[in-house]
Amino acid sequence: MFPQLARFTDLGLLLLRLMVALVFVTSGYSHLKDPEARAKSIEMPKGLTIFLGIAEIAGGLGVAAGFLTQLAAFGLILIMLGAIAKKIVAWHTGFWGEKSSGWHYDLLFVLMNLLIAFTDGGAYVLTK
Repeated sequence: MFPQLARFTDLGLLLLRLMVALVFVTSGYSHLKDPEARAKSIEMPKGLTIFLGIAEIAGGLGVAAGFLTQLAAFGLILIMLGAIAKKIVAWHTGFWGEKSSGWHYDLLFVLMNLLIAFTDGGAYVLTK
């Protein structure tokens, strides 16, 4: 319908990468700010919570900067698949969940990171 908008694809991918990065970096920071309390809230060992925090920050920064973009996106996908599994298997949360706690949110980030990985982040990246 609007083929002229295709010229903004790389800008759209950059904005998507920055949004994904914002969510993961802030989530990772919350894991590292008080790992003991965060571990308790997500029912994970403290060491794993610290690892997840570091991985989320590293993946988020990689996606934002376009540095090892595909690797960063696939790492974030693994984290989100783990979150989905935790919600379904351990917490018995449905797709929509209760009060926005369903795994629909996590699935959206899997798909956003798949798009980032499949396009290698677009043209505005540090490394290809």
